[in-house]
Amino acid sequence: MGAARHVSGADAAAMTGNSRQFGLAWVALSLALAAHVVDEAMTAFLDVYNPTVESIRERVPWFPMPVFTFDVWIAGLSAGVIALLALSPLAYRGVQALRIAAYPYAAVMVLNGIGHLVASVYLGRWAPGATTAPLLIVASGWIVIAERRTRLLPV
Repeated sequence: MGAARHVSGADAAAMTGNSRQFGLAWVALSLALAAHVVDEAMTAFLDVYNPTVESIRERVPWFPMPVFTFDVWIAGLSAGVIALLALSPLAYRGVQALRIAAYPYAAVMVLNGIGHLVASVYLGRWAPGATTAPLLIVASGWIVIAERRTRLLPV
């Protein structure tokens, strides 16, 4: 059997502070995503996305990306953002499942942000969603850093 681990008052306070930072980072990334969804909606993202998917499907019939109507797209993203924000209390407690989930969450958001910036270069104009893309990238970095800091004591 392993020995019981004693956590000093200073270590417990640091762990609590680090969990708070992780919670803040989770909320920041979720709010950055919410802002990104608004950005995409206001700049007609689907007017670029849907024709792109249809064009790729003409050449690659098995291409797995769906085409969306605005109502389905906005409802799905809104539900996703609400669900992520609803998990915030768990993030503030540093719950391990969310700490693990932070990595794929951040990875998807970084890829999303980079995709919008690359699309801007490709299109030769500011692509829909590109305005908030840097927010996704920066907030993703913060959540990864905050998660790493929640590991004050080895498990």
